[in-house]
Parts: sequence; structure tokens; C-alpha cells
Amino acid sequence: MATAPRPRTSTRDPEELGRRLTAWLDRTLPGARISGITVPGSNGMSSETLLFDIEHPDTPIRACALRLAADPAAYTVFPTYDMARQHRVMSLVAEHTDVPVPRVEWLEEDPGPLGAPFFVMARAEGRVPPDVMPYTYEGNWVHAATDAERAELQEQSISLLARLHDQFPAKEAAFLLPESGTGSPLRRHVESQRAYYEWVVRDLARSPLLERAFDRLAELWPADEGEPVLNWGDARIGNVIYQADGFRPVAVLDWEMAAYAPREVDLGWTVYLHRFFQDLTVGFGQPGLPGFLRREDLERRYAELTGHTPRDMEFHTLYAALRHGIVMLRIAYRQAHFGEVEIPADPDGLILHHASLAAMVQGTYW
Repeated sequence: MATAPRPRTSTRDPEELGRRLTAWLDRTLPGARISGITVPGSNGMSSETLLFDIEHPDTPIRACALRLAADPAAYTVFPTYDMARQHRVMSLVAEHTDVPVPRVEWLEEDPGPLGAPFFVMARAEGRVPPDVMPYTYEGNWVHAATDAERAELQEQSISLLARLHDQFPAKEAAFLLPESGTGSPLRRHVESQRAYYEWVVRDLARSPLLERAFDRLAELWPADEGEPVLNWGDARIGNVIYQADGFRPVAVLDWEMAAYAPREVDLGWTVYLHRFFQDLTVGFGQPGLPGFLRREDLERRYAELTGHTPRDMEFHTLYAALRHGIVMLRIAYRQAHFGEVEIPADPDGLILHHASLAAMVQGTYW
């Protein structure tokens, strides 16, 4: 099946990164040696990941993963990358919940050693639902699983979200509120997304569809926003490492979008990001996984696990699709920057899920 080329994710040289990392580690843990340096094929377009092993009798962790802030020369997806914030969130989640997060170890905020701030954490082994090609496509372990196995994966995954929201002391997450903005946590969260959109389109074509979606959000605004909790932020199964031979999570990854917001912000993201892949798969002529991660099933099970019945989900799934649309637009402009695509006359065409987003705006999607 023909697909678009994978966008460039970095301008960095992995070998040079390895040499600089070795020099940094020698100062941090004198006498330590690094081996097995690899860059995972699924490296993202936000933070980058480097995998390696440490050989030293006193090292606190041996199998390591390094999360490095995005390369400033690579037309970054987000305007800022706060690695200390991610390090703090993961440390607090490990302290206050039983949600499996990798043990975080060293934090380096000085960009000198590797060209950007980074932190090192323990590497978890297992398997991850793929994004390219998506797990909804034929030919990967999620699609090949039985209905009962996918039901277990779904149950384990929604349980992660429920436990995070219930176990983490909400006030401990208040530091994640955007520094700018006013009003409730949800108001400030949406204002921060509006600011992100303005950053994406500065000196470039604006998106009429995204702006209509913001207007529709205002019309659907919840009468009762609900109490804020710690939100994982990028709450989807593609950010979970599962057992190599099973369906239980062993590590929850990618906390850069963590937030202090109502529970439904996370839940809406979980629902919509699966629908994004499912819709994409159906558009390419495959059935996908229509019985997996269905909105009604996730809402029902979340309510059973937490005692909190999700509400205003039309608002929150639209918000998730809008937020994803802003990211998609930035990635498309980034591809144009590197000469990988041309910008069409209608910038909405750059948003891969523009049809489903438009249907949500019109109230005809669900």
C-alpha cells in the first residue's frame, strides 16, 4: 500500500550524539562505558529518544533510554520543551501512583553536552502499538490479537487512566497550569492551545477549519467543567509499552503534554486518537478495528472504575480533534520547510483528519 514518506524527525547525527553522551557520562559517572547506542525507528518529532547500556559497577540503571529536547534546527513541533517538567511529572507519578512509569534518573538542563536539555531513565522492554503503519492496519500484533486479547489490552489501558486520575493527589499537579491565561484550568488549557495555534500560523496561512472549531468549542462549553486532576496529556496506547508476550502495560511514556485539567481532557484524547487511526484505516479500504476502544465502552468502563461518569464528551472529543489538528498543521508546515510537501491553496487540506474534524464542528460525526 502506497503511503506518504515519513517526515524527517531530526537533523542530528546519532554517532556524534553518542560521542557527546559518552563524554557527559564520564563526567557524571567516572569510568562508565556506554554500549549498544541505538535510535529507535519510531523516534518522534517532538522529543527524541536514544537507547543505550551503561557498564559500571555503581550505575543506578544499566539499560537506559535518553529523552532529548527537540533539535532547534529541525523546525520543532512545539515552541518549548521543558525536560525538567517531564522529569518532575514522571517522578511524582512514580511516587504517588501504581501507574508503571520508567524510573527517571539523571536530568541535564544545560544544553551544552548534547545541544539541548535531556534526562535519562530506565529502559523498559516490551512492545508498543505502532503509529506507522497504525495498529489498526493489518500486519501488526494488535491487529493480529484475538478479540479477547484486545479486550484485555483495552481494559488494562483504560485502567491506567482511571488509576492515574484517582490516585494522584490533584493539588500536586497544579504546577502544570499554564503560566499565562486566566480563569479555570480548562479555560487556561484551551487558551494555551489557542496561543499554540497562533504560534503555528504566524507568517503562514491560517486555518479556517481550526478557527471554526475554536468557535464551536465556545458554543459547547461545559456548564460544569469538573474538578481538575493530573492529565497524562498524550493518553493513547501508542505511548504505552506492553508485555512482550502479553497485554499488560509495563511502562507509560511521553508525559510532555501533562496538564492540570478535567478528567475528560485525557479521556477525549484517548477516544479521538483511536478514532483518528480507525478513520484513516477505513479510508484506505481496510475494516480496521471497529470493536476496539469504542467511545461508549471507554466512557462506561471509566465510570465503573472511578465513579465519575464522563460528561460533555462532544466538547472534549472535538477539543482533542482540534488539538490534534493544530499539531498536524505544524507538522505539515514543517514538511514544507524541508521540501517534503508543497503548501496547497487551502491550508485545511494539510490537516489529515480535516473531514472528521469538520463533521465534529457540524455535529454530524458521532
